[in-house]
Amino acid sequence: MEITWLGHSCFLIKGKDKTILTDPCHPDLGYGLGDPEAHIVTLSHFHRGHSYVEGVANNPKQIRSPGEYEIGGTFITGIASFHDNRKGEVRGKNTIYVIEMDGMTLCHLGDLGHPLDSHLIEEIGDVGILFLPVGEVSTIPIDTATEIIRQLEPPIVIPMHYKTKAFTGNLGPLDKFLDTMRIRELEAKSKLSITLSSLPSSTQTVVLNHV
Repeated sequence: MEITWLGHSCFLIKGKDKTILTDPCHPDLGYGLGDPEAHIVTLSHFHRGHSYVEGVANNPKQIRSPGEYEIGGTFITGIASFHDNRKGEVRGKNTIYVIEMDGMTLCHLGDLGHPLDSHLIEEIGDVGILFLPVGEVSTIPIDTATEIIRQLEPPIVIPMHYKTKAFTGNLGPLDKFLDTMRIRELEAKSKLSITLSSLPSSTQTVVLNHV
């Protein structure tokens, strides 16, 4: 499996048989997607930074809501959650996606705005790779993000949804998350190539450069 970050919460995940694109971002937020091709697109919510399906080639299958989906041997579960800690009163709903492909389980939290309760933890289950929002402002605070890592214990954490030089919106920087995790001198990767057998035995944070 190969994972590339296209910016914000958008990742291109290339498996053996299928390619998935998560939360495509509108180009006016600073990231140019470059017309990526995908078989499947997941949308955590319908804000413009997460639902720009017009920029995706290949007429992909769109998954837009909670439920269970099976597409060509790839299994995706959408789990209902909220974009804020007031049950959606402020920013609306959010869908967490659990993706099973190539023998691994990936979890994209979207714009989660509240802690995970025991029910959500059970629904998510065991996670190999966690895509975690760390820019605060419009999602969970850093202490909630680090608590989620403790709760899920994923072998790999990939931070997303934070301020970069390209991003035109208002988000916090990655450094605050890394400082809280006591991570120093972490070299960003252009992409992550991973298999089930190469997952680390303890949690590692992988920072990706956006394309």
